[in-house]
Formats: sequence, C-alpha cells, structure tokens
Amino acid sequence: MSDKLKIDIVSDVSCPWCIIGYQSLSAALRQLAPQISADITWHPFELNSAMPAEGEDLGEHIHKKYGSSKSDMEQTRNMITDRGAALGFKFNFKDDGRIYNTFNAHRLLYWSKQFGKQTELKLALFGLYFTEGGDPSNIEQLLKVVEKVRLPVEEARQLLQSDELTQEVRAEQAKYLSMDISSVPTFIINDKFKITGGQPVETFVEVLNEIAIKELA
Repeated sequence: MSDKLKIDIVSDVSCPWCIIGYQSLSAALRQLAPQISADITWHPFELNSAMPAEGEDLGEHIHKKYGSSKSDMEQTRNMITDRGAALGFKFNFKDDGRIYNTFNAHRLLYWSKQFGKQTELKLALFGLYFTEGGDPSNIEQLLKVVEKVRLPVEEARQLLQSDELTQEVRAEQAKYLSMDISSVPTFIINDKFKITGGQPVETFVEVLNEIAIKELA
C-alpha cells in the first residue's frame, strides 16, 4: 500500500540549510518510493525581514548576527558547499557576497501554488541566489526565474509591482511563528510531526518510515 504524506516546508530562499534539507528529503523520498510519497507545500519565513532593499554584505551580516570570525565563516562555507555537492546542488559562495530581502520571492512562491509549480520555482530561486549569486529582491531577476520555470511573466510582473498577496504572506508567516517555529528549515508532516534543519538523507528515511507506520496504524 502506498502512503502519501502531507509535508509543509517552512523556509527562506536565502537559507543554505533549507536547500540542503530539501535535497535530503527528496533523496529520501526517492529511496522510499513507491511505498511512501509526499505532497509538498512551501511556506514563508524571513530570516531577515528588516533587510533593506540594497541588501548587506554577507560576511558583515553573519559576523554581526552570530559573532563568527572570518575563519569560522570559511569553514562553514566549505562544509555547506561539500554537503550541497553531495546532494547535487552547487553553492558558489563569494567573498563579496550579499544577503537580501526575500519578501518578493515569498509572494511569488505563494502565487505559484495555483499553477502547481511551487517546488520548481523554489528550487530556481535557490539557484538564483546560491549558484548564480543573484538578487532575490530584484524584480527583473525574479521575472527571469519566473520565465525559466514557464510561469506567466506579465502576471508575475503585475504582482511584484503591486502589494498583492502581501497580507496573505504576512498571515502565513504569523501562523508559523505562532507555532513556535523560529528556525528553518522546518518540515511539518501530516500537521503533527516536525523535522528541523538540514538533516542527512538517512535521518529523513528513518523518520518518514516511522511516521508512515504511525499514520497507517
């Protein structure tokens, strides 16, 4: 018997552990197929909601937020790059990298659900920021991603040039904050179980198996 799980992923497109976590989840689901499959929905979480439009130097931001030294940051970047490569995702960190406001990206992701392309868009946004070194707050760059995944560009442009879906995205953010979700990625399975962080594939396989057994009992 096949069991389809409902998986809600709370994440930000500027979070490297979010793409690592998703790649691990995806690999786990491939291992568990066809017995276990999933319907995946992405939900917004802004790591830096007060980030100005022009963004901030990434190294300065991390030092200010976490107190990390240059050596610490280099070790972390190397570890993230290796984890990503092992899971089929390419990180291209640069010394002059920047971090940006991601609210417009979250509005696009909310909008894309109606077309059934939310995961495709999310992965393309991760690629824009982490692989291409792009700016996920820039409307023209976002529209190129929209075109890449074959979503209606002019409809997306109208959305981004307006306040459309602002209240809806803010409401989703408030909902998950009220559930005491304070770090990402957070994977919520069948509205009951949580997996947090960029866990390895083996952890997802084990936990999803356990959840499927409980849900089928």
